Amino acid sequence: MKLASLKDGRDGKLVVVSKDLAKACPVAEIAATMQEALDNWDHCEPLLKATYHSLNVGGARDIFDFDPAACASPLPRAYQWADGSAYVNHVELVRQARGAELPESFWTDPLMYQGGSDSFIGPRDDIRAISEDHGIDFEAEIAVITGDVPMATKAEAARDHIRLLMLVNDVSLRGLIPNELAKGFGFFHGKPSSAFSPVAITPEELGDAWDGAKVHRPLLSYLNGDLFGKPEAGEEMTFSFPDLVAHAATTRPLCAGTIVGSGTVSNRNADGSAGTPVNKGGLGYSCIAEIRMIETIADGKPSTPFMRFGDRVKIDMLDEDGQSIFGSIDQKVVRYDV
Repeated sequence: MKLASLKDGRDGKLVVVSKDLAKACPVAEIAATMQEALDNWDHCEPLLKATYHSLNVGGARDIFDFDPAACASPLPRAYQWADGSAYVNHVELVRQARGAELPESFWTDPLMYQGGSDSFIGPRDDIRAISEDHGIDFEAEIAVITGDVPMATKAEAARDHIRLLMLVNDVSLRGLIPNELAKGFGFFHGKPSSAFSPVAITPEELGDAWDGAKVHRPLLSYLNGDLFGKPEAGEEMTFSFPDLVAHAATTRPLCAGTIVGSGTVSNRNADGSAGTPVNKGGLGYSCIAEIRMIETIADGKPSTPFMRFGDRVKIDMLDEDGQSIFGSIDQKVVRYDV
């Protein structure tokens, strides 16, 4: 099942979207918003799935052409956005670039931060930034949306609380992050509003690419039209989505509609060395920071610039037939006039 939120007020208008992302239909009689559906999932899910089936066979009512540009993020605002760092290769490169050792605990205890969730931006909306000096970067990720998760839920039970999946552009302002982290209290200014894919999907939409814990498809990132990264999302994911959900619920319950992110998807080369750019035969990267880290390790300084005003980033994932699964995030960086 594929669901989207059309731009309509603060919380959007829930619609069901066809498998090929071509058509959609309203479902106000089932749930007005994505959050309402999540709050009443046991009641709403079978009704939404029935509508999805009807839409795909041409039997639904009030069908219209689906336009990703008319979409807000599936949850335009959420009660919680907790982003992990499940790909330890990415974290290891960050620390290596600044000459720091990776603590052994990073392989057994996930990193996670709590981001702002009150102002997500739509999948085709501009990324508004104040200054190029802030180091504007994208981060291509995958996220899950949960139902209600009791406190202290273990990973093996956490998978049963995963309702939906979607793609993420976790926008980062790299130039602001070091000083924030140096204060010892985490991100704030360095993590502006994130964007999510046009549709959120139920796990069965992924077929064999979903094993109940990880997504086994390449995550594609394009910078100004050129393929920048195509890492395999299921490889080198040290902590699975159930692991991350359980970690978030260690000392608190999670309310329905909680979003938990994977962190930047990152792969090493087959020989275990740091990843190689796509134009040199590698799988590339899911953020600019990663290639800059590799350049710093190799050359003592980075050479790839962060994003500038007018630059465009696209994030997508395709099925085995080459069709977009979630619809693409496609955004341009523009100056925000204070």
